[in-house]
Amino acid sequence: MSWTQALALSLFSTLLILTFSSVVKSAAVQDDPKPADPRGAARQVFMPESDASNFFKRRSRRSVKYYEFQAEQRVKLAATERWREYNEEQKNEHENYAEEDRDEINERTRETNEQLREYHYDGLYPRFYWFH
Repeated sequence: MSWTQALALSLFSTLLILTFSSVVKSAAVQDDPKPADPRGAARQVFMPESDASNFFKRRSRRSVKYYEFQAEQRVKLAATERWREYNEEQKNEHENYAEEDRDEINERTRETNEQLREYHYDGLYPRFYWFH
């Protein structure tokens, strides 16, 4: 007997056992001898209008904690915005300082090179002004 036949036989026997066992019968939904009252089911699902109105009134009111939470959020957002502006201002100041420093260094370097060019000029060759 091949393994496929053995597998098919074992599955078929398991199916038969489950079909005729008492566990399956007790798990099955039994029919009620009397039909359910549709009005009773509606009473369980729906509530009177006054109760529903009170429920939604209670649910729509916001608690004090909600307003405290909103205030805390506004404070946090304002602090974050101030921190962001401060950092941006510091960055701009640093960039301006770095640019001025670079300009000053470049000016000093240019002046030094010009002085060296004039000092070493022997008058035999015409001057070459590359940076003018």
